[in-house]
Amino acid sequence: MHNKLNKVSIAVAIASTALIASQASASGFQVREQSAKTLANAFSNAAAGAEDASFMAHNPAAIGNIEGDQVAGGLAYIDANFELQDAEAYPTGAPPSLSYDRGGSRQGGETAVVPSFAAKTQLSDELDLGLAVYAPYGLSTKYDNDWIGRYHAIETELTTVDFQPTLNYRASDRLNLAVGLRAQYADATLSNAIDLGGRGVQAGQLPPQAIGNADGIAEVTGDDWGYGYILGALFQVTDQTRLGISYRSEIDLTLDGEARFSSDDPAGQQVLAGAQSTNTLTNGGGTADLTTPANLNLGVYHQLTDRLALMANAEWTEWSSFDELVVEFEDNTPNSRTEENWDNTWAFSVGANYALTPQWLLRAGLGVDESPVPSAEFRTPRVPDADRQWATLGATWMPTPELGITAGYMHVFGDDGGIDQDGLKEENQTRGNLAGTYEVSADVVALSVDYRF
Repeated sequence: MHNKLNKVSIAVAIASTALIASQASASGFQVREQSAKTLANAFSNAAAGAEDASFMAHNPAAIGNIEGDQVAGGLAYIDANFELQDAEAYPTGAPPSLSYDRGGSRQGGETAVVPSFAAKTQLSDELDLGLAVYAPYGLSTKYDNDWIGRYHAIETELTTVDFQPTLNYRASDRLNLAVGLRAQYADATLSNAIDLGGRGVQAGQLPPQAIGNADGIAEVTGDDWGYGYILGALFQVTDQTRLGISYRSEIDLTLDGEARFSSDDPAGQQVLAGAQSTNTLTNGGGTADLTTPANLNLGVYHQLTDRLALMANAEWTEWSSFDELVVEFEDNTPNSRTEENWDNTWAFSVGANYALTPQWLLRAGLGVDESPVPSAEFRTPRVPDADRQWATLGATWMPTPELGITAGYMHVFGDDGGIDQDGLKEENQTRGNLAGTYEVSADVVALSVDYRF
């Protein structure tokens, strides 16, 4: 047992280092890619699949379905595409002909590699101990500095890492009950352009043609630790049918860091210097409150025949906790506020596994996911989310009974999402109007390995 725990400790250290450096990208800002097995089945096996230790990220009771000791690790490569079509942006109170368009790309999608790691050991006939390290939430969008919506957003990057020690209790031969504690680290970067030319015109420093032509950049970075929990149950109704349920709590974070303001434009530098003489737009501290939401998973797994298994999952996410994004500055700079007003959502998925041979298991799945964004008024370039559907496929190869290697692929079909940020809203007075239609899609490839020893 001592040697086994040493192996687990080394693997955890490696996985933790990799995760802290990772950047995840996803619809909304939720990341579900904790296992190639769950991805290949469109997450239809998240609550009730319980195939290896990595499933404890979705349902901690999953480790009670695995005999002995196991480690599992994986990587997911995410290629997200967000592009604003038919875009229109102009200063508040001005005609649309006074466009902010400077020719920059309207594509804001980024690529990301998301690692994950899990391990479990069986302490006794009744108890299992596990540890999962994964990224439950994340986001990465980045536009050109001169793109048409630059005053609303340039870069938005959120990385979270959960460290989840888990304890499972085998209440009976058919029932597992589990609890996990979650220590979550979050790191974020938010940036956007500032129309220093417009500010200079208002102050009488610059001529009218400077509007939209003498930009500065505002960037806020911050990080924090937060704490929560995850609960789960796994019930073997019959030898063929298994039910799963799990609940993951919300976590409140206060991202505390630095705010920096700069400009490469000579006229913009003149305006920025004037603002800083009044203790406005000065480099210093900045904070932003963020809640990563609670979610609930309900699932069923049914072994229809010796070769064919069917599964289904429903996931509820409490996105209503994301009602606004406010950045507070230590100097006299007014708070930067973006109204979100997100709605709670459901995601539904179904999937199937087919045992082609004792060594090869084929996987497939379909899913639909509601967008938390209630309307075009609340869609922003930072999170240009829309309703979406998934189609997935994959396979698991088991060269030995102890070793499993899984590859999965997912394509996300996003609905078009309109954006209508009105310059007359108080928060947009200095950002101006921004309207258009977002086209959203993504491709995800995942690879994972599990080994029982």
